Amino acid sequence: MDIRVAGENALIIYFGEQTSPEVSARVQQAVSVLQNELADELIDMVPSYASLLVIYNLMVTDHLHIRNQIERLLSGLGSAENSDGKVVTLPAWYSSEAGPDLEDLARNAGLTTDEVIQLHSEAEYRVYAIGFAPGFAYLGEVDPRIAAPRLSTPRQKVPRGAIAIADRQTAVYPAVSPGGWNLIGLCPTRMFKPEADPTMPVQVGDRIKFSPVSREEFLEAGGELPEGVA
Repeated sequence: MDIRVAGENALIIYFGEQTSPEVSARVQQAVSVLQNELADELIDMVPSYASLLVIYNLMVTDHLHIRNQIERLLSGLGSAENSDGKVVTLPAWYSSEAGPDLEDLARNAGLTTDEVIQLHSEAEYRVYAIGFAPGFAYLGEVDPRIAAPRLSTPRQKVPRGAIAIADRQTAVYPAVSPGGWNLIGLCPTRMFKPEADPTMPVQVGDRIKFSPVSREEFLEAGGELPEGVA
């Protein structure tokens, strides 16, 4: 564990140099411990792949005190790979209609589209970080056989709900936005609803499963067809 200054009232804690389920679990354990023990002294915590940003309130604490507290509380942190994150199942409509890059990804991988769908949907993914846009959860890791580099030319408009792959990460776009990931399907679940509580159905540390559905089931679940798909 490495603690570094990240601002006048912020520290960043590094738990490892590489992403792994074990490191992610330690990040989540740290969030839980610090929230329980130091809630009155903290403004916010931002977990990521292998680190945790801690923003503290200078009106009630100071750098030396909060650092000592963090070191004391996290010194005996466990190393178990399991975390308290919940399992969330997301419906996924996989098809060339829903995912315009599905066939190219399959061809480049030497697989059929059905094999790509099977490999993507049978895995369980961990939410490693949330960023880029509200509700954009970085999930990992996809089977290396379907890992694919980002597109050389990003799209100007990726539809909300697009299921995508970039390298060994996968994600669901929470809103219409530019993007360079490979699109393989659509998910009807809203990944960010500012009017809801909580605003997102997943958080860092959760585990995600994709469950294949038909076009009809996608629409029945509230999915919206993107432009150009009738």
